[in-house]
Amino acid sequence: MFDVSNLKMKPALCILAVFATLNLTALAQTPNVMNTNKTESATFGGGCFWCMEAVFERLPGVKSVASGFAGGHTANPTYEQVCTGTTGHAEVTQIEFYPAKISYEKLLDVFWQAHDPTTLNRQGVDEGTQYRSIILYHSEAQKLAAEKSKAGAQKNFKHPIVTEIVPFVKFYQAGDYHQEYYDNNSNAPYCRMVIAPKLEKLEKAEIIQSQPQNETGH
Repeated sequence: MFDVSNLKMKPALCILAVFATLNLTALAQTPNVMNTNKTESATFGGGCFWCMEAVFERLPGVKSVASGFAGGHTANPTYEQVCTGTTGHAEVTQIEFYPAKISYEKLLDVFWQAHDPTTLNRQGVDEGTQYRSIILYHSEAQKLAAEKSKAGAQKNFKHPIVTEIVPFVKFYQAGDYHQEYYDNNSNAPYCRMVIAPKLEKLEKAEIIQSQPQNETGH
C-alpha cells in the first residue's frame, strides 16, 4: 500500500534542511563580519617623525603610532647615529591600524597631505637623507596601493614626487623621549613653530581630529 504519511513529512523535512543550510552559512560568515579587531601595519617616513606621529595618531581607526627608524643598513641605530646620515635609515612612523575602520589607501591620502613629497632628502629646515619621503610596504597589496596612490597624488603637486616605495625589512623604535613627543612637549619651540601649524591646517581641512585617537595617546 502507498504510504500517504510520506507526503506530509517530506515538505517539513525540506523546510528543516533549508533552515539548517542557512544557519551553517551564517555561522561560516560570522568570523568575517565580526573580525573588526584585526590590525595591520603601515610604515611611512615624511620628515621629522615627531610631525608624522602627531598627524597619524589623530586618525580614527589607528590603534598605535611609534616613532623610529627603517630603510637603512645599521642594526639598532641610535638617534644620534641616524642624524649623521650614515646609517641609511629614515625617520619613520610605524602605524598599527584597524582595516575595518580605516583603509591603507586612506592612510596614504593623509601621508601625501602631511608633508611635501617633492623635496629630496628635506622637509622644511630638516635636511638629510634621514628626512627623505619613503613608504615601506608590508605586502604586495600595499606596494600596489602605494604606487597607485603616488600616481594619483602627483596631480596635486607642481614638481615630481620623489617618494621612495621600498619593501619593509625592520623597524627600530626610537627611545621613549621621542614617543608622543608633540603631546608631551607642545610648548617646545619646534612643536609650536613646525608641528602645531601643520596639525591646525590638517584639522581645519577635516583630515585629522583635534586630539589623539589611538589607544596609546593621551
